[in-house]
Amino acid sequence: QNTNRVMLAAAETGEVSTVLTEQDEAWLDVGNDLRWLNSGKEFTWVSERDGWRHVYRVSMDDGHPILITPGDFDVISVEAVDQPGNWLYFIASPSNPTQRYLYRTALDGHTEPERLTPADTAGTHGYDIAPGASWAFHTYSSFGTPPVVNVVRLPSHEIARTPVTNAALHENLSALERGTVEFFRVDIGQGVELDGWRMTPPDFDPTKRYPILFHVYGEPAGQTVLDRWGGDRYLWHLLLTQRGYLVVSVDNRGTPAPRGRAWRKIVYRQIGILASADQAAAARTILEWPYVDPARVGIWGWSGGGSMTLNMLFRHPEIYQTGMSVAPVTNQRFYDTIYQERYMGLPTDNEAGFTNGSPITHVDGLEGNLLLVHGTGDDNVHYQSSEALVNALIEKNKVFTMMAYPNRTHAIREGKNTSRHLFELLTRYLEGPSL
Repeated sequence: QNTNRVMLAAAETGEVSTVLTEQDEAWLDVGNDLRWLNSGKEFTWVSERDGWRHVYRVSMDDGHPILITPGDFDVISVEAVDQPGNWLYFIASPSNPTQRYLYRTALDGHTEPERLTPADTAGTHGYDIAPGASWAFHTYSSFGTPPVVNVVRLPSHEIARTPVTNAALHENLSALERGTVEFFRVDIGQGVELDGWRMTPPDFDPTKRYPILFHVYGEPAGQTVLDRWGGDRYLWHLLLTQRGYLVVSVDNRGTPAPRGRAWRKIVYRQIGILASADQAAAARTILEWPYVDPARVGIWGWSGGGSMTLNMLFRHPEIYQTGMSVAPVTNQRFYDTIYQERYMGLPTDNEAGFTNGSPITHVDGLEGNLLLVHGTGDDNVHYQSSEALVNALIEKNKVFTMMAYPNRTHAIREGKNTSRHLFELLTRYLEGPSL
């Protein structure tokens, strides 16, 4: 998981040679952005070897990588290669890690990247580019704004038609009471600033104090702080703002934001440790906002976010009064080796990291209200994970609430009325004695 080799095998003779070797002291992501060039004599390769995720052009003869997307920014994904036109199309967002835009640059690396997404549409843009790169399906959304799908001409980005408008959803949303949404950065010291977003109640009054709910994930597999449509999670958060809550989310270091290799891989061998420290530091600063009630602080998350919720509630009971943890990994030794060992190394050579990063190690710290939710048929984060935590909580005589959804998977959405039941459960728990 620290070394990738591109190997050339001769089908007739079985002779195998290594063309390119990629190494990283932390881990290497699994990528599928290799595209053949020049009738198979070259290929594209994505690497973080210079500290940023960039695209290289590699010769099959000597394996020498030539940088074709230079600059202090990350290439998020390769979207298309137009070799006759000499263009590489890719997604990036050099100035704002919460957004996504389409760029192109010459395959020889001799041009500055050119942004094709119009400048007046801030948010998240996705593309399915046709062969020849003259046409694309373009999907656009932003925070609180559902997706619209256009067919666009490239490189002009002129809209030819709009096959998906989501008009009914847009109309229904426009009828709802909504407060403001603001993206911000929070300084946690030592020159580190974390990205976040904040949703306020429709009748927000900055002279009053409000309960606050943090939505967390914090793992290398995803970001929560993105300027894009959030689906049912967004709608539930909106409901909570209508009921008088502030809802906030912050991305700690180690999340896959396009902020450079060091940002993402600083968590190597310390999953659950550095991330929870970042989240706590951000929360302490946010609780200084004059309209936040520090006596009514909640946190919730799903999967890795469920693990983060437990870590925060157990490690920092002075900050959080209530936590709602859905389908959490409670002991990192229980989770998939292809994931956990990629970021943590082996349990045998990082025993302290596996132990200290696991919420189950810190159950002694529980003082507030805990709701634990898990599907018994979860084939991703196995139900065993929550059962082990329940035993540890019982052993320490800790009070908590648990809901098991019979034979539901990691998504907890199978069966009639399951999703509604789950989110109403979370809502009732918040509106009970907890917050």
